[in-house]
Amino acid sequence: MCGIVGYTGAQQASPLLLEGLKKLEYRGYDSAGIAVVKDGKISLSKVTGRIANLSEKTDGGRLLPGCTGIGHTRWATHGAPTDTNAHPHVSNDGRFAVVHNGIIENYLELREELTEKGYRFSSETDTEVIVHLVEMYYAGDFRQAVMKASARLEGSYALGIVCADEPDRILVVREASPLILGVGVGENFFASDVTALVAYTRNAIYLEDGQFAELTPHSIQVFDCTGNPVPKKISRITWDIQAAEKGGYEHFMLKEIMEQPRAVKATMAPRLKDGEIVLDDLQISAADLKKINKIVITACGSAYYAGCAAKYAIEKLCRIPVQTELASELRYADPLIDERTLLIVLSQSGETADTIAAMRECQRRGARALAIVNVVGSTIAKGADWCLYTWAGPEIAVATTKGYTTQLTVLFLFAIFTARKLGNLDETEYARLLGELKGLPKLLQQALDMNPGLPNLAKKYHNNHSMFFIGRNTDYAVALEGALKMKEISYIHAESYAAGELKHGTIALIHEGQPVIALCCNEAITEKTMSNIVEVKARGAEVLAVAFRDNQKILSLADDMIYIPRVEQIFSPVVEIVPLQLLAYYVARENGCDIDKPKNLAKSVTVE
Repeated sequence: MCGIVGYTGAQQASPLLLEGLKKLEYRGYDSAGIAVVKDGKISLSKVTGRIANLSEKTDGGRLLPGCTGIGHTRWATHGAPTDTNAHPHVSNDGRFAVVHNGIIENYLELREELTEKGYRFSSETDTEVIVHLVEMYYAGDFRQAVMKASARLEGSYALGIVCADEPDRILVVREASPLILGVGVGENFFASDVTALVAYTRNAIYLEDGQFAELTPHSIQVFDCTGNPVPKKISRITWDIQAAEKGGYEHFMLKEIMEQPRAVKATMAPRLKDGEIVLDDLQISAADLKKINKIVITACGSAYYAGCAAKYAIEKLCRIPVQTELASELRYADPLIDERTLLIVLSQSGETADTIAAMRECQRRGARALAIVNVVGSTIAKGADWCLYTWAGPEIAVATTKGYTTQLTVLFLFAIFTARKLGNLDETEYARLLGELKGLPKLLQQALDMNPGLPNLAKKYHNNHSMFFIGRNTDYAVALEGALKMKEISYIHAESYAAGELKHGTIALIHEGQPVIALCCNEAITEKTMSNIVEVKARGAEVLAVAFRDNQKILSLADDMIYIPRVEQIFSPVVEIVPLQLLAYYVARENGCDIDKPKNLAKSVTVE
């Protein structure tokens, strides 16, 4: 959530900052602003609402000339989304401006101290204390002032700071919040996400917690918190700007749904060699695996639901108990975790604050952590004992689609790989499961192609106040994610229930015309789910069933059908979710929702 960007070089900064902020819109925000240094002065422009408003206010940036500047998209935490609370914030003397992604936990005591010393606050934000601290510590040395100010801060922060006295210099600081430096020729950049950088450079430096950097048009210097230089290698961004464009689709979400066959193939391809699963980045022996008595999967949101779906495959194949835990709960639960626990950590961005904290707490108790993330060099990727990247490419829409399916794919690879190492699979079954796994991209494409009636179903179901998603076993796990997709982009109340639990209370909510989406792809228990369909139908529900095309029994009960191709049961969640993603998309479109940027949501939740 929130996004920051900065530039120093020979070009006009404002247009570049505006373009960079547009690339960060997907992270979620409610206000935006830029600050530019020129002729010993800092010029500022801030607006509530979209970046288009900021661009209009500044005439595309032309009203704020200057070659060094910083920009910000804010998702309100401290104080309402107003022009005054929007970033950047400027010091009382007008000499400094700051943008900040994160939360300053001790801002109240700092604000009280600074107020007593005569500093005036114009906003309700925690961020404003930073710029006043820099002013307080400034005695002619910009770097020293920033070092002293950041040493007083507690919490998470990625900072970009400019000084009117040094118009070609930017200082940036990172602590528990993503910050990336873009290395150019005669110009340099910083941003909270590579999507803001790839139009200008593919060379990046990833800062670590506790480090800060000094950017000029011709140099980047990185220091530790004491001011000692730190050598940093330059990494290459492997995807280009076209990967982050819509490519003719109406929304990024639709594009990313349609990319899933390719994304899943890209996730698997480097790891399937000569009929074997090769996980080079998971160096763990069979002997070490046999010492594991429990696997804990922790994550938030869709990543957590991916863990719920994969739990069945891991337990069935590996015969190790799997526990799924919301990271926001696990970090405070005094968990029963020790050195015989394998922690699997899921996060698309690799910067999810609750997940980072849960991972660190479990590692402190002796667990070793395997991270499954998409973003190279992210905090979780670096902090885990092992990391398997999903290689899904950039995901711009706030509601994840290919992030979820590629996480599931990696978890399936892990399950087969581990089961083989533990001696639970013979050659024949190992080869069969690999064959089924290799077929997933084709089956995903079929799932996309075989439901041309989804836009019409959306017209039928969009004008409802609530929906229920039901299923059993793996179908229930998919129902969790299906309901989340529906609620987060269409704003329709949608809840998922284990189908067998309907009669324990939830069936009281079923009324005439109530939409119930029934997932019926786990054929071992389909008959049980069918009995639940009969129960809700008897109370007037409209049932939309998800099943294999040749399932005639379901066809005779349901009012409407969504089909998926026949797939190996333990892998079905990765195929089953696709038409539900599309259904949510089309319902949201019918409701006129801002699909790529749902209200109140952020792509990367970097604060608690």
